[in-house]
Amino acid sequence: MAAVAELAGVTVERGGSTLLDSLNLVIGESDRWVVIGANGAGKTTLLQVLAAQLYPTDGVVGLLGDVVGTVDVFELRPRIGFTSSALAERIPSGERVRDVVLSAAYAVVGRWHEEYDVYDVERANHLLQSMRVAHLADRTFGTLSEGERKRVQIARALMTDPELLLLDEPAGGLDLAGREALVGTLSELFLDEDSPASILVTHHVEEIPPGATHCLLLRGGSIVAAGPIAETLTDDNLSATFDLPLSVTADGGRWSARSRT
Repeated sequence: MAAVAELAGVTVERGGSTLLDSLNLVIGESDRWVVIGANGAGKTTLLQVLAAQLYPTDGVVGLLGDVVGTVDVFELRPRIGFTSSALAERIPSGERVRDVVLSAAYAVVGRWHEEYDVYDVERANHLLQSMRVAHLADRTFGTLSEGERKRVQIARALMTDPELLLLDEPAGGLDLAGREALVGTLSELFLDEDSPASILVTHHVEEIPPGATHCLLLRGGSIVAAGPIAETLTDDNLSATFDLPLSVTADGGRWSARSRT
């Protein structure tokens, strides 16, 4: 199986702090990874490295057959779909939902004078339909609920038919109903063989969608454990990740965790 991303000894240091410490990781083209860790564990930093938005202080980052630092990242980035709260904040509140998705084709936020062909519009409409928000296409982004915004952002991330999809806490800020609806949609995406290799960051095992194949547990910028999810997401590993005695259960592809104290 071909690798879409490879990290070898990747370290990121900023302001005297080590955000990632000598990470080694291989992401296969059919993998669906979940990255779990507490605040400050390095999860978002890892995604920024994988999105070719942040250069490591040390180590080698291989992305989509190229080595970061030896290739024009502006050619690399459109091949990577990325959603995050920081990106959402850059989307103009008055932007039409369809244009939020369309503008990803030019890797811009906020439609200006770009021209799109019929295929682009059809693809944007199809992605909005697949995310169950097609009825919002002519609404403005600022009028959407948090759950609706999350779905539009995922549609945008898929617009360029990426080879790698990065999802930074997609269920963050959602209520129970919104979270469960989004987890169901993400599960459909993860179980689709035609979907790109994916990496989802979360604090909560309850947000892991069925279809996730691998798990990476981070603490203090270092890997606690990484590998197939059933072998990796264990009581001992999750307890070490959060420094708290935890019990992990799985039922029908859904996960939960609770304190043993």
